[in-house]
Formats: sequence, C-alpha cells, structure tokens
Amino acid sequence: MTETRERILDAAERLFAQQGYSGTSLRTIIAEAQVNLAAVHYYFGSKGALLEAVFLRRAEPANQERLMLLERFEREAGDGALELEKVIEAFVVPAFHTAYDPARGGPVFQSLMGRLYAEGGDILPRIVATHFLPLLGRFASALARALPELPPDELFWRVHFAMGATAQALRGSKDWEIFGSPSRNWAGSELIMQRLMAFLVAAFRAPLFYAGEASAGESAPVLPRAVGQAK
Repeated sequence: MTETRERILDAAERLFAQQGYSGTSLRTIIAEAQVNLAAVHYYFGSKGALLEAVFLRRAEPANQERLMLLERFEREAGDGALELEKVIEAFVVPAFHTAYDPARGGPVFQSLMGRLYAEGGDILPRIVATHFLPLLGRFASALARALPELPPDELFWRVHFAMGATAQALRGSKDWEIFGSPSRNWAGSELIMQRLMAFLVAAFRAPLFYAGEASAGESAPVLPRAVGQAK
C-alpha cells in the first residue's frame, strides 16, 4: 500500500468518524490528507468507494481472524457437538480487538461505526451484502449446528438481533454515559465483551415464545448459506 493511499484512508476515516459520510466532502478529505483530487480518484474512484475501502481495511482482518477461530473450534469439536459459546467467541472477540485496539482503528473506528449506524440508509448494508455474505453464511451454519433445536426462522431473528447488540457494544459507552453508569467498570473493553457474550449466549438459548411455528402468513427471510453448504 502506497504512502499516499494510506494517508487518504487515514484522513477519510477520521473525517467520516467526526462528521459522518454525508457531512464529509472529498474537498475536506484531500485537504486533510494533503493530496489532490486526482489521487483520490486514482486510488478509489469515488467517495462511496473510499468509504468502502476505509471500512474494509479494518473489517477484513477481523473477519479473517473470526474464520480462523471458528475453524479451530470446529476442528476441536470433531464429530461432536459444537459449543454455542465458542461460535459466539469466534464472532465477537476479533471485532473487539479491532474496535478497542488503536493499532487496528480503535476509538476512531468505533466512532465511524456509530456515525454510519446513526446516518442509516443503505451504506453499511450495501457493504455487508457485497463483501460479507459468505462470512455470515459460515457463522449461520455453525449456529445451526450448535442449536439444532431452533427452527430456521427463529435462528434468523436471533442472528439479526445479535448483530444489532454486537454493533451497539462495539460503538463503546459514550452514548450511554450521559445517563450515568451504575458501574465504574463500564468503559473496560474486556468487561463489555464478556457481558455481551454472556448476553448473546442467553439470547440464543432462550425458549421459543411460540410453539415452533411461524405466525400465520409470516415468512422469515433466509439466512445466507456458507459457501459449499448443501441446499
């Protein structure tokens, strides 16, 4: 990666985190990075592609770590049951390494995630749909193996809610500090991570609130399949 490209990514990450995607112009980014507009177009092509590159620079290493952990836990399980706790650990721990380690983005990436979620729209869903469906399918398969008693529609909604809880935890505690935290340990990343994993395990193991059938006329979306998974 060239020094110029890295400088553009660093500047864009800081500005997107501070001002949001919509509130940040390419003119502001090139001034911050001390490059010309041609350099941005050369390396990225557009503002949207630049945001995508900023996000992937942090997310892809975390996803590689997730898959390595999951594959290790699956090897250890062999033909036996795959532990739910291990699946959740493989998904959550690498994400926290990224969100709380300054060398991997740390607070700046936390703020960026918060801004993207706050802005809404299709920015983040589009990036996820383009780049991360195989990963999500891999974890969906692992969860189905760990929780064979859950109907597919229920598994879908629990994965959906779990991703929301994980994203909120990765944003850090600043949003909630204004309400006053009952714990002095609120800001400790390790404690937040452990609390999140305990919460997710309990959520996935919660009893069904219905008899195992979807509501009348309801059709749940289908979780993505892992690459190579049989239909």
